[in-house]
Amino acid sequence: MIAALIIFLATYLFLAGAELPFLKLDRPGGAVAGAVAMVAFGVLTPEQVYRDAINWDTLVLLLGMMILTSLMARAGIFRWVSWAALERAHGPRTLLLAIVAVAGGLSALLVNDTICLMCTPIVLALVDEARLPPLPYLLALAFASNAGSVATLTGNPQNMLIGTLSGIGYAHFAKALILPAVLSLGCVFLVLRLAFRRELAPSSRVDAHVPEPPLRRGHALLCAGALVFVVAGFLAGYNLAWTAMLGAALLLIVTRGDPREIFAQVDGTLLLFFAALFVVTHGVAQAGIAERLYHSLEPAFGSDAVQQTVRFGAFTVAACQLVSNVPFVLLASHWIPKMADPHLSWLSLALVSTLAGNLTPVASVANLIVLELAGNKGKIPFLRFLLVGAGATFLPLVVGLATLLAERRWGLLSR
Repeated sequence: MIAALIIFLATYLFLAGAELPFLKLDRPGGAVAGAVAMVAFGVLTPEQVYRDAINWDTLVLLLGMMILTSLMARAGIFRWVSWAALERAHGPRTLLLAIVAVAGGLSALLVNDTICLMCTPIVLALVDEARLPPLPYLLALAFASNAGSVATLTGNPQNMLIGTLSGIGYAHFAKALILPAVLSLGCVFLVLRLAFRRELAPSSRVDAHVPEPPLRRGHALLCAGALVFVVAGFLAGYNLAWTAMLGAALLLIVTRGDPREIFAQVDGTLLLFFAALFVVTHGVAQAGIAERLYHSLEPAFGSDAVQQTVRFGAFTVAACQLVSNVPFVLLASHWIPKMADPHLSWLSLALVSTLAGNLTPVASVANLIVLELAGNKGKIPFLRFLLVGAGATFLPLVVGLATLLAERRWGLLSR
C-alpha cells in the first residue's frame, strides 16, 4: 500500500510537469518509470501487467487510427481540404468560421492532434498571404479541434480510452455527443469573434491565393473509401480496435507504399505512455488507493446524477490542468462505475476532459502542436491565453453539459 502510494504520487508529479534537478524525466519517462516501479516493488506481478493491467483494445485502436491518418496525410488530404475550404472564405470573420468548421469536422472523424499537425502550416500560409493577424486563427484551429473531437470515440485519445473502458458503442456515443460538439464549436467561434473583435473587424475582401497543396488523387480516393469502410464498421457495432486495424491494413496493401515510412510517423511514445499509465493506474486500483481517494472525494460530488455531473465536471477541469486529460481519465475510470448514473458520467467525462484542454496552453497536445509549429506567430502571453481559453472552455462546457442533461431527461441517452 505504502509503496504503491509513493509510486503513484511520484508518477503524477511528473505528469503534472514537475522538473526535478536530479532527474531528466518528462511525462512519458515518468510514466514508464512508475510502471516499472509497480512491478519492481511487488505491487503488481509481470503476469498481472500482461493479463490485467494493459487495455490492449485501446492501444490497438490508437495504432490503427494513427496508421490511417498517416496514410491520409501522405495523400495530402488534410492540407488540400483545409486549403479548399479556406480559399472560399473571403473575409476575416468568414475565414475564422471556416477554420472552426474544418478543424472541428475533421477532428470528429480522426484524431484531433493529427489535424492540428497537418492544418497549421496551411492556416499560417493563408493568413500570411491575406495579411491578417495569425493568433485568432491559430487559436481557432486548436480550440475547434478539441471541441469537434468531442463528437466521436475516435476524435481524441481520451475518448478512445472511454470507449474501450465503458463499452459504449460508437453510434450511441456519437448520437449523444454530436449536438454538444456542434454547439461547442459555435461557442468557440463566438468567443474568438468577441475576444478578437478588433482584429476581425470587417475589412476589404480577403483574396489570398496560396498555391494549391499537392493531392495524390488516386490515393485520396482509396483513403476516403477506407475511412467510409471503417466508420461503417464502427456504426455497425464491430470491435473498434480491429475494425480500425483492418481498414489500416487494407489501405496499406492497396496504396502499395513503403510501410516503414508510414510506421515511422506513428507516435510510438504515445503508445508507450498509454501502456505505462495503464500499469500505474492498475497498481493504484490493486492497492486500494483509487477507491480510498474516491471515498474521500465522494461527498463533494453529491448524491444524484445531475449534481455529480456538474460537480465532478468542475473537478475534472481542475484535475486536467494538473495532470492532463488522459492520465486523469484513466484514474477516474475506477470511480465512474460507483456513480449514480455511470452511463451519463462516462459521456460527461468525455465532454469535460476534452473541452478542459482549451483552458491553458499546456492543457492539450493540440494547443502545444499549433503554438509550437507557429513559432513567433503563435506567441501569446499566458494570461491572455487563459482569458480567451476560459471563454472557450466554460461557455462550451455549460452549453454542452446542459444539452447532455436535456438529452438524458428526454430519454435520448438510453441504450
